[in-house]
Amino acid sequence: MTDPGDLMRMFLADPAQPFPPVELADPSGLIALGGDLSPERLLSAYSAGIFPWYNPGEIIQWYCPDPRSILLPTDLRVSRSHRRSVTRADYAVSMDRAFAEVMARCAAPRAGEDGTWIGSDMMDAYLRLHQLGHAHSVEVWRDGELVGGLYGVARGRSFAGESMFSRARDASKVALYWLCAQLTAWDFALVDCQVTSDHLGALGAVDIPRADYLRLHTRAAARPGLPGPWRFEIPVPAAPDHLPA
Repeated sequence: MTDPGDLMRMFLADPAQPFPPVELADPSGLIALGGDLSPERLLSAYSAGIFPWYNPGEIIQWYCPDPRSILLPTDLRVSRSHRRSVTRADYAVSMDRAFAEVMARCAAPRAGEDGTWIGSDMMDAYLRLHQLGHAHSVEVWRDGELVGGLYGVARGRSFAGESMFSRARDASKVALYWLCAQLTAWDFALVDCQVTSDHLGALGAVDIPRADYLRLHTRAAARPGLPGPWRFEIPVPAAPDHLPA
């Protein structure tokens, strides 16, 4: 349990107060408490490999876990059934065409879960990041309906994946497939998966020491970025023309 002295060190009392060094994180990866979700604070966090993770109604909690789960875009593991879904004639994909809708679907309760960690404050904050060109979504459509997708935050040539959803077979995997294909074309170094899961591990994500992650991420984040809105620059199954511009 974190002692009171550590909690005082972690507390961000001033909006301009920098994050503590990540080496001071507790065993769970918790590095700071409080602050806000302003674009400036969020961009500072993601540049440093830190992300917010907390439940609605709680104080904001900032994490930089050790080990860190990452996926190299070129190392996405594609099973035979996954590849069949990618090539399905009735799936189409797009980028940054329905960011708010993707985030709302990611925030919806899932089977076997009581709630979501994506509250209204986070939705507002990441929508603002999207409007500023830093947060991005991939959408999967079937017959004009949004059936899958993901969203995350880009810093330089590093992409932090935040959440994904699926309302049709393998739809979130299709979104990740095309994201990785485009990130590879753009020479992105990594997709930050943040914390490990069996699902992401099956897709090729691996855990590496935090220090190794930070070296890789810091180099990638320092490279020139690609401000949004993003559009696919590789051949993809085209989304319907009537979708939002």
